Amino acid sequence: MTALTIVVGYLALGAAAGIMAGVFGVGGGIIIVPVLVFAFGVQNIAPEITMHLAVGTSLATIVVTGASSALGHIRRGSVHRPWFMALLPGLMLGAIGGVFIAGSLSGTMLGTLFGIFVLLLATKMVLGLKPKPGTVVPGKTAMTIAGGVVGAISALFGIGGGAMTVPWLSRCGATMTQAVGTSAACGLPIAVVGAITFIIVGWGNPLLPPWATGFVMWPAFLGIVVASVPFARIGVRLAHVLPAHVLRFSFAALLAVVGLRFILA
Repeated sequence: MTALTIVVGYLALGAAAGIMAGVFGVGGGIIIVPVLVFAFGVQNIAPEITMHLAVGTSLATIVVTGASSALGHIRRGSVHRPWFMALLPGLMLGAIGGVFIAGSLSGTMLGTLFGIFVLLLATKMVLGLKPKPGTVVPGKTAMTIAGGVVGAISALFGIGGGAMTVPWLSRCGATMTQAVGTSAACGLPIAVVGAITFIIVGWGNPLLPPWATGFVMWPAFLGIVVASVPFARIGVRLAHVLPAHVLRFSFAALLAVVGLRFILA
């Protein structure tokens, strides 16, 4: 497989991930990780590190896409800064812990856990479960613990953490606009710390392919970042054309297939 073929392939994968993220309104990680696992398998990258490389690369892409999203929410005033600062220490420590947990797991076990997580998300979508709004803001200790849990799970699976942060902030009394905006800001430190830690944990691994630094694959990173952002806008337009219930059940079905594929592989 030539270098040009690989680059074009990653651009195509980035475009597909962007469209799906735009259509279904989810963070890219939950889509990018399975796509990268498939791509790395086609390139005959060692299966022992395929999952780790996919998760680390996914977090690296979220650094770029998440920064754009967070900046947009900051400019619109939808980031609740006191809550963000309360969560921040836990988010960073949790992200580091999540990466080291991932590093201690085999590729098969990490893939199985990812599959279970995806199936849980699919079940939530099918049942239409939504966060219950609350009015009581937890203390600093509770916010730090919550940040640690979100950071660890997000770094473990290469996602931005919105699926967990938004419900938590809603229970803390945030409006949906504040919850989404603050969640977007929270995803950035998780991605930065997680990606750097994945580079450190994977540094010098003898199974790494060319153009990888630790568990971050740079050609995949560039292809996805370049293509996913503009194609996400196309996905958003499609989302406004398709009925909401069709989108919800279609994405739940897609997640179910992906989850079962990881569990049974």
